[in-house]
Amino acid sequence: MRALVQRVQRASVHVEGEEISHIEGGLLVFLAIMRDDRQEQLEKMVGKVAGLRIFPDHQGKMNLSVVDTGGAVLVVSQFTLAADMDKGNRPSFAQAAEPESAKKLVDCFCDGLRQRQLTVATGRFGADMQVHLINDGPVTLWLDVPSDKGQR
Repeated sequence: MRALVQRVQRASVHVEGEEISHIEGGLLVFLAIMRDDRQEQLEKMVGKVAGLRIFPDHQGKMNLSVVDTGGAVLVVSQFTLAADMDKGNRPSFAQAAEPESAKKLVDCFCDGLRQRQLTVATGRFGADMQVHLINDGPVTLWLDVPSDKGQR
């Protein structure tokens, strides 16, 4: 499982010119489900994202999580993060999960964040989306939770 996490002041998702979701302050998470991902990777990723201490405390030090700040999370499924570029210039997406299983795990990921009392907004799975954001910092992190088979 792979995530690109950005601390944002604001983020929104548009589909066919219409805003379908937005958050004011928190995290924008682009999430890729890999073909061998299971519940174990999901739980680890939920914990990592919810617990990331990347928000400033009263002294300006990055010491607070999105849970601590009461921020929101916008989750956008993005299979292109599973791209393998080892051969040539055209990415291979063979590592990405099939859409049906990926959607289930993305939904479970969102539910896991909600269970941690977070407000969660989402993109539309499989849609052509335009994501608008104001990155705060900028703070952008790449997270990998490999499967038991050791994939990256």
